[in-house]
Amino acid sequence: MSKKALSQDAIRTQGYVDNRSLFAYAAGIAGQNMHYGLISGWLFYFCNAVLKISAEAVGMITSISRLWDSVNDPIIGALIDRHTFKKSGEKLRPYLLYLPAIIGVLSLLMFKDWGVGGNKPIIIILVFYLIWDLFYSMQDVALWGMLALSSPRSEERARVAQWTAIGVTAGGALAGLVPLVKDIAVNNFGATDKSFFFGAALVLGLGGQLISMSAYKMNESVKNENKEKESFFEAIFVLRHNKTMLLISLARILEYIKLSVPWAYFFESQVFYKVGNTDIGAGTVQFVYGLLTGAPGTFAQFAATKIVDKVGGMKRVLILAQVSSVVLRIISYFVGFNKIWKLVLVAAFMGLQSIPAAMVNIAHRSLMSDSIDYVEYKTGKRTEGITFSMQNFGTKIGEAISLFINGKLLTLVGYNQNIAMTAQNAVFMKWQWPMFILGPIVGAVLYLAVIVFVKDDEKERKFIEEELKKRRNASVESAKEELKTL
Repeated sequence: MSKKALSQDAIRTQGYVDNRSLFAYAAGIAGQNMHYGLISGWLFYFCNAVLKISAEAVGMITSISRLWDSVNDPIIGALIDRHTFKKSGEKLRPYLLYLPAIIGVLSLLMFKDWGVGGNKPIIIILVFYLIWDLFYSMQDVALWGMLALSSPRSEERARVAQWTAIGVTAGGALAGLVPLVKDIAVNNFGATDKSFFFGAALVLGLGGQLISMSAYKMNESVKNENKEKESFFEAIFVLRHNKTMLLISLARILEYIKLSVPWAYFFESQVFYKVGNTDIGAGTVQFVYGLLTGAPGTFAQFAATKIVDKVGGMKRVLILAQVSSVVLRIISYFVGFNKIWKLVLVAAFMGLQSIPAAMVNIAHRSLMSDSIDYVEYKTGKRTEGITFSMQNFGTKIGEAISLFINGKLLTLVGYNQNIAMTAQNAVFMKWQWPMFILGPIVGAVLYLAVIVFVKDDEKERKFIEEELKKRRNASVESAKEELKTL
């Protein structure tokens, strides 16, 4: 019988994910990424360029906070794995309903000017950030862990991962409007940078989190049949069975070791782009560049599973994405950027690279979801919490490294936050292009050196799925027999 002919209940029973749940989950992912796109993309800039805190101080403090965050994530993941909500019997879904409003309000507090001088603002923001991160980590682990619980079928999880990537892109695209809207608000409506970013936190930060609540409509379709309560340390050390997750986490960390700074610094320093006699604002150029480089990958995501099949599997997608990044960035460097047609050509190259790059997180999440099945096969334990907390762990360790590098590089090239971007010194202007276009190559090469060791074996995956299905059916039959004896 075809999937279309099945009822909604039958779809869930047979391991399929109905479209309503799928779209609601993708919308929730989009809302969360609206929120996170603001925090990750603009908090450093807000502290440095708007509140006028030195780049080195911001880089040092924020990198330390990310390191602390990353240590927290496996702890939170292990605690989540050990806990089940008594009322519903669910493991992850309730977090998606109760936490978003708290997280959204905390984002507002981080983008508020508290009217104090010196380094006091960064200390205040750091305190709110640490509280924000605690709740955000719990939500994030639950949100992504739901992917592994959405279906016992690997091909269905790959479809869910595809739509989560579309949700990530949609949320990121809305966060990507920040420079364009900032140009309009400041230049045409007299808004200050401070008032603009507080408004952005209200719309993207709080608003995005409220939208994320729609992910609550996704059902937990996989139950852990192992009722034995494990210790906290056992929940942590189960990681040793998950080589795939450990390799992906390490590769993600190494990818952040790139000699570059946030792209806002590059675009804000450009003053020579014109259409006719009209100067094009830096925010507008950044928005158009982001649109051109991101559009091909965005559209490709709708055919992600087919593209993965054509390439030959998830692992090959990961390798192709990094190799194409290295090659196209080197070509783009020699093209240059001092004329608008050159920047458009570079955008075309980066747009081409965005097609395999858009598949990377789909591949990561699919492989990590499959690895949870492998751990259950080996140990009898489901590890959504600790596995997807390692996704956060890798991201935050990487971001800590990246933020530290940002601060050091901006200091080395003599960036001065107290003057306009366009008035920066000759050293900054000389190195801005190499940092922007070539810097990420370092991380790409390091990533490749690790990801080649990841195993992606379809036959083994299918075998494990069948074995787990047999175990779960046996567990159900055993439970029925027990009820008969009562």
